[in-house]
Amino acid sequence: MNKKEFVIAPSLLAADFTRLGEQIAEVEAAGAEWIHCDIMDGHFVPNITMGPFIVYACHRATKLPLDVHLMIEKPEQLLKAYAEAGAALLNVHVETCPHLHNTLQQIKSLNCKAGVTINPGTPASFIKPVLHLVDLVLVMCVNPGFGGQEFLPETIAKVAEVRQMLDEINSPAWIEVDGGITDETILSMWNAGATAFVAGSFIFRNPNGSAAGIEALRRAIIKG
Repeated sequence: MNKKEFVIAPSLLAADFTRLGEQIAEVEAAGAEWIHCDIMDGHFVPNITMGPFIVYACHRATKLPLDVHLMIEKPEQLLKAYAEAGAALLNVHVETCPHLHNTLQQIKSLNCKAGVTINPGTPASFIKPVLHLVDLVLVMCVNPGFGGQEFLPETIAKVAEVRQMLDEINSPAWIEVDGGITDETILSMWNAGATAFVAGSFIFRNPNGSAAGIEALRRAIIKG
């Protein structure tokens, strides 16, 4: 996972699963850097999505790193399964990990990059004790569970706060944002310090095609 100035990570939550392999190939050809896999269990969030078998199918369909976001209770029980399925990066929620240090260390022991995620209502300070362990901080810009939600502008300040905390310890960790990311919201997050951008509906349901969606996001940052 070579670090560039910023990366675009299309979220498969908005993809057409009847042609999942084709859609992954389309965004890979369009220049996406990561593929974002949203894992939901129907308990921590009110939806159910994909298990390790689907992640493995995605792994076989692309050379891009799989950024796997575990919106599940007791994620430590499934870390190995998703790592073996091909995850390059495993994101766990601070809200679901009572032994967060240990969970992040488990992820690293599986040769995956470790990410910690915070919901919109969770203070950024909750992740400060583990920032030295992480390769990525994922700041949710909507309440997790469903795609297509409206961006919460108050999360911009949270990204800026996380950026300051990472800079204070000279951490090279990515700041990723997810939820309501469009060509109208991405620049504010980039200016606040985000470096990885997850977008689902704006890419996969773009009326001009997924490649146009990726290009519009990229252009919004470059021209901004």
